[in-house]
Amino acid sequence: MFHTDWEKEFDNHNISALLSTFDIVRSLSRKPYDNAVAESTYKSFKFELVYDNTFHTLYELQIQLMDYVHWWKHFRPRGSLDY
Repeated sequence: MFHTDWEKEFDNHNISALLSTFDIVRSLSRKPYDNAVAESTYKSFKFELVYDNTFHTLYELQIQLMDYVHWWKHFRPRGSLDY
């Protein structure tokens, strides 16, 4: 899945052809609400997983990503629940 907002740089033939070649589904956020949720999630993902790690193989990335998603769903403190 390839998620983007409605910016024009993501609405072009080259990106559409590339996604189609690899059978990747495009997900566009609904104006104006979905983008805030996606942006917040991506920011957390980058700061909590990506920036502090180096992935030497795709397998290593997959394992750490599965661990991260499990932690996110079951153990991550939630501001909406007063942490």
